[in-house]
Amino acid sequence: MSLDVDALLSELTLEEKASLTSGSSFWYTAPVERLGIPKIMVSDGPHGLRAQPGEGDHVGLGGSLPATCFPTASAIASTWNSDLLRRVGEALAQEARAANLSVILGPGINMKRSPLCGRNFEYFSEDPYLAGELGVGIVEGIQSRGVGTSVKHYAANNQETDRLRVDTQVDERTLREIYLPAFERIVKTCQPWTIMCSYNKVNGLSASENPWLLTTVLREEFGFAGLVVSDWGAVYHRVPAARAGLDLEMPPNLPRSPDQVVAAVRAGELDEQVLDARARAVLELVDKGMGVLDLDEEFDAERNHALARAAAAESVVLLKNDDRILPLASGSRIAVIGEFARTPRFQGAGSSQVNPTKVENALDELRAAFGDVTFAAGYGIGDTSADEALRAEAVDVAAAADTVVMLIGLPGADESEGFDRTHMKLPANQIAALHAVGAANRKVVVALVNGSTVELGEVLPHARGVIEAWLGGQAAGGAIADVLSGKVNPSGRLAESVPHRLEDNSSYLNFPGDSRVVRYGEGLFIGYRGYDATHTDVAFPFGFGLSYTTFATSDLDVAVSGSVAAGDLAARVTVTVSNIGPVAGAEVVQVYVRDVEASVARPVRELKGFAKVALEPGESRQVAVDLDQRAFSFWSELLGKWVVEAGDFSIEVGRHSRDLPLTRTVAVDAPSIAPPLTADSTLHEWMADEQGLALIKEAVAAGQHDPTRDAELVSVIGTMPMSTLAAFEGMSIDHDTLDKLVERRHAH
Repeated sequence: MSLDVDALLSELTLEEKASLTSGSSFWYTAPVERLGIPKIMVSDGPHGLRAQPGEGDHVGLGGSLPATCFPTASAIASTWNSDLLRRVGEALAQEARAANLSVILGPGINMKRSPLCGRNFEYFSEDPYLAGELGVGIVEGIQSRGVGTSVKHYAANNQETDRLRVDTQVDERTLREIYLPAFERIVKTCQPWTIMCSYNKVNGLSASENPWLLTTVLREEFGFAGLVVSDWGAVYHRVPAARAGLDLEMPPNLPRSPDQVVAAVRAGELDEQVLDARARAVLELVDKGMGVLDLDEEFDAERNHALARAAAAESVVLLKNDDRILPLASGSRIAVIGEFARTPRFQGAGSSQVNPTKVENALDELRAAFGDVTFAAGYGIGDTSADEALRAEAVDVAAAADTVVMLIGLPGADESEGFDRTHMKLPANQIAALHAVGAANRKVVVALVNGSTVELGEVLPHARGVIEAWLGGQAAGGAIADVLSGKVNPSGRLAESVPHRLEDNSSYLNFPGDSRVVRYGEGLFIGYRGYDATHTDVAFPFGFGLSYTTFATSDLDVAVSGSVAAGDLAARVTVTVSNIGPVAGAEVVQVYVRDVEASVARPVRELKGFAKVALEPGESRQVAVDLDQRAFSFWSELLGKWVVEAGDFSIEVGRHSRDLPLTRTVAVDAPSIAPPLTADSTLHEWMADEQGLALIKEAVAAGQHDPTRDAELVSVIGTMPMSTLAAFEGMSIDHDTLDKLVERRHAH
């Protein structure tokens, strides 16, 4: 069964069309029973479903059906494995089908502009290319099973502070190069069923009322053909939102919003064709989403739990492994310390909180792996009144062990949707416990459980081994045990840089803004782009991750094809990757592009390709990574388009953003990107143009002074517009001559 959308649009009354654009309750679209149009359910679910059949509670945060809690985005992004994201997406879709859920509200692909964003655990990366590739994986996985996605939050939503009112002030080039590309990639590759607009304003206009974002860029340029839904409560003025391109308001503001739409159409303030377009988008979504309504399916909870455990293990990043303390030696006396080991924190708080089907804790799983493991809490979570006694107990337990595994991290109260963090520090009581344990036993392995990056200066000196386990979902405890025991060789790579301190982050002086305004003063230079541009040392760079084996990368080759002029410039980057260590493992080949000399400010290097390859000991394999023309481009605000500047580009390949031993320089030919010469162009700009320089020389040949022949003078007046110089006495180019020069240059 499917809907005849054209026929239904002709039969719907004005009031019925308006009702469709506002939904009927917290999680449901609006039905029109007389025409057989059903309602469909949507629900949160970036890393696990939060389906609430029926009306749900008043803010949609409680009472959801049991569902598999997969690793959060900050965790699974560290896998650098789009195929894994696709498999997780397929599992999420199967659970959605079992709940008769039509659209999963995710993934979140906003950039990690600041480590303080309270919702960073829901987002993939500080890098738009990586976020886009991972987003494609999960969207394709979900939608391959007939369930929709809602890619969010569009756009430039990178903080929780005053998130419903704050005005994000950001230049277009930064939007185009940093905050929009992941959305563009997903839209052009797999057409998500819906895009969710964000709460914030963008350059003065709320995202829900922003025609440039919703229509010009999203629909006309990116080619989005689906439905734009508001974040829950992001519609502030329903009629302007409809006019801008917002199709569906959620949750519905009844009866106010539909009444306003009807009144606006009748008053001639809203073209009914616009309302028809909004209603059509809803009908087309309902038509696609109806496929799950009458299903009587189940999902395999055990199979999905196993997938969650494998995904969590692949998400673990090995940060430090001095003296090869990991994997832990079998038969040794192991002590586990940390309340998080038996009271696990495995997911974030807020709208993404899942009611898990089961939960593993690290203590039980380590005992299953190693047998008789001793335990001490070491610190309290929330209630710290007994910390002194807990710390003393932990010291005694640590002293009697060969090796200590200590779990520390951020309590749920420290990071959540709805508020931002104010610092990057771990709780003081946990740090005190670690220092005491480290003094009692020099062989300490730390497992970090946190959704956002933390400062590690007080951790690294007191641990020989450190793993970043993130918020790894309901099977995080088993995943930690699998990595520490060596059952799984860690292959995670950081999807975000870990700075030494908050002050090193490029957004520090501008986050989170004030007076309802946040200025993205750092521009393009977020994450590693900022650290590299300022030569700032970091604790762990973007893309970093160790392994229990050793890899070698060699034989770099770059084959360039196509041309910029034809729009099909491409490069195939090939390398040979070898596992020269003792155990099987997986390496992530990372490809960065650097514009050697540019006429505009560009990042030192940018990730433009990657490939994950699994190898047995002694195995070698050639890996190919393809780069398209966008990999060499930047957004020209002067020309209003993506451009490639002629010159040399360095292709850099290696293990992370600061370990790129293989480099190949390629020369790229491209048409000039200089703007047209005018009277307001500077002398420097005229001299940089071969024909412009010739015209100047010709014009002044009979005059008393040629300014281009005097290098010292040019250094002083070169930045002045030619129209200004034409007014100066003693210059042989006057206004009439300049007008003729401009005319001749344009004619040529």
